[in-house]
Amino acid sequence: MPEIKRDRVQDYRPGPASELPLEPGERLIAVFVADRRRYWLDHAAMAALGAAGVVAILPFFDRAGQIPIALPAVAAAVAARGLYLASEAFSRRWQLTDRRLIGPQGRQVMLLEIAALRRMMGDVQIVTKGGAKHLIKHLADSGATIATIERARDARAKVKP
Repeated sequence: MPEIKRDRVQDYRPGPASELPLEPGERLIAVFVADRRRYWLDHAAMAALGAAGVVAILPFFDRAGQIPIALPAVAAAVAARGLYLASEAFSRRWQLTDRRLIGPQGRQVMLLEIAALRRMMGDVQIVTKGGAKHLIKHLADSGATIATIERARDARAKVKP
């Protein structure tokens, strides 16, 4: 009978225990964590989009009378989502070193492999030269995060390994 191997996703533990360790001589530059204010602003934006969707769709199905019930339901659903996922969101962090970005669940992006950095509201999307995409979510200042990563990448490009 073949051996059944446990899926790594089932072993997910948020926080520093799930991160790759620093290599010998690797220097930590910055740590990026979720910002509580940004997290709840993002959820407020989700609730507003959901409310706009309800207001636009229900009349189309001749259910405009249900809008007063649906709006609080959408707000409650988004609030429940925010409360349920908050502990996970706030335990995730990304570490920027002089060589790479180290993310949760063993993710890593070598600085010289970063092709693009995009600002998406309070998030930063990292696109590698190979096409892989990573997202650092709910940042207080995504512009400053991009600038910090770009400085580290540029400094790494000047150093010959």
